[in-house]
Amino acid sequence: MLPWKRVFRPLAALLLTAAVAAVPAATAHAADAAPSSGWNDYSCKPSTAHPRPVILVHGTLGNSVDNWLSLAPYLKTRGYCVYSLDYGQLPGVPLFYGLGPIDKSAEQLSTFVDKVLTATGAGKADLVGHSQGGMMPRYYLKFLGGAAKVNALVGLAPDNHGTDLDGLTNLLPYFPGAEDLIKASTPGLADQIAGSAFLTKLNAGGDTVPGVHYTVIATKYDEVATPWRNQYLSGSDVHNVLLQDLCPLDLSEHVAIGLFDRIAFHEVANALDPSHATATTCASAFS
Repeated sequence: MLPWKRVFRPLAALLLTAAVAAVPAATAHAADAAPSSGWNDYSCKPSTAHPRPVILVHGTLGNSVDNWLSLAPYLKTRGYCVYSLDYGQLPGVPLFYGLGPIDKSAEQLSTFVDKVLTATGAGKADLVGHSQGGMMPRYYLKFLGGAAKVNALVGLAPDNHGTDLDGLTNLLPYFPGAEDLIKASTPGLADQIAGSAFLTKLNAGGDTVPGVHYTVIATKYDEVATPWRNQYLSGSDVHNVLLQDLCPLDLSEHVAIGLFDRIAFHEVANALDPSHATATTCASAFS
């Protein structure tokens, strides 16, 4: 691959993420507040068929609304009580979240899970996260007591073992002060770089904790959480899935897998209700 392409692809993905977040921004607060939006309805009571609420955890530069305009309704129409939160806010930076220290973001998730469990009366929740949102909850599970309150964690393109941004982070040593600047201004980004102190702590002693079911859904066309195999987890209760093994025609990259890929969404539904799982194929795009 030409050098300019190696630089352009991850930057383009980040710009696309920002653009997707910005387009519906004017409606974000209204959608978050109104139960008629289909999720974040605190009067919802889990059914016998789906006894656990589903909490959606957005990715870097995402927020509780824009990241889930497709997946939240997809799950809601299938009978789930669905909730989403904002986390990782930086002072003076609206709409683009997930930039604060990830351990602090995990504390925000912990508070939110307690809020949802109290409102629904459920004993446990299921978590579905995109990108950082699929990795950050692991800190909550491992260090903040979350394992007792969570049944399953489903990650869509999660950077579980960090990212090199398609090789871009390897250039940081050639720019004195660049890494320190990232750590100071956007610690949530610095925490996701492969080999960071945060990830070293998170993955020490094993990827998983007992009692939680883990699913990772990855795409080989990912240009942000790279190399894509870094997304996979190791453990006795882990299901690692590559979208292209389910549908070779699926060209989704990092952003698309979380925003509108119904093949990935079908696999999310399977992970949430494995006893009623059905085969995920290219035809799942129309289900």
